[in-house]
Amino acid sequence: MTDAPAASFAKASPLRWLVVIIPYLWLVLFFAAPFLIIFKISLSDSAIAMPPYEPVFEGFGKLGDFLSALDFENYQSLVEDSLYLAAYLSSLRIALISTLLLLLIGYPMALAMARAPSTIRPTLMMMVILPFWTSFLIRVYAWIGILKPEGLLTVALQAVGLLAPDQQVEIYRTDYAVFIGIVYSYLPFMVLPLYATLEKLDGTLLEAASDLGCPPWKAFWRITFPLSLPGVIAGAMICFIPITGEFVIPDLLGGPETLMIGRTLWVEFFGNRDWPLASAVAVVLLLALVVPIVIFQNQQQKVG
Repeated sequence: MTDAPAASFAKASPLRWLVVIIPYLWLVLFFAAPFLIIFKISLSDSAIAMPPYEPVFEGFGKLGDFLSALDFENYQSLVEDSLYLAAYLSSLRIALISTLLLLLIGYPMALAMARAPSTIRPTLMMMVILPFWTSFLIRVYAWIGILKPEGLLTVALQAVGLLAPDQQVEIYRTDYAVFIGIVYSYLPFMVLPLYATLEKLDGTLLEAASDLGCPPWKAFWRITFPLSLPGVIAGAMICFIPITGEFVIPDLLGGPETLMIGRTLWVEFFGNRDWPLASAVAVVLLLALVVPIVIFQNQQQKVG
């Protein structure tokens, strides 16, 4: 009788190892390997060729030759040129403000969905996911038709008398248009993690707080919000990280003064064709985002 469980465990162990290995293989193939390629290009020199850089290392030569060929001039350029620092800081500012706006808008939506009758929750969920059925690029282009001076927003405000017939809404090609496009595009990514957390909250805790004389606003800050922090953190990370490197929305809705690192990368890659410098920009951006996340996760594990 005792040999049967051991035999079944021995048969199941290869499958268990396979389940563990597959995520790591995914990370190696689609994260580590591309990162190493980009890092290698960032240590190269630009050249008029195809691809437009001189490879640092080809084949398996001597380690000394490889080290001597490394060139950190591109990283030095990032420090010396204020444009890149300004692009990083501007991207972080826009991402932070956008994430806060998403949280302010998405939290009430997720809370209303979680407290709605169970019969209509699937419908509300579908309404949140519905924009994903349309191409992301088409949705951003639609905002151009809404926000441009002669667009639908101007026509609607003129129709209700909030704007004179000779006035127009000057939002297009500004940071305000970028914030509108980002909040609209990333709102489901904030609502869904919050909803998944809020739906699991024990409603009896709020009933007990109400029976003890706790007002609703105080019960929210003492019970609901602290228990929903995992969803808040998950939604903030899911939104903040891609917004920092966003390119499409700033390029289509932003103006020349809208400086984000995604647009800078595009210009260096495809405009200036300086792949080594663009790769250095990408490596620094990735490290700036990944390192704080890893440190935060380690701290959370220690606290847990």
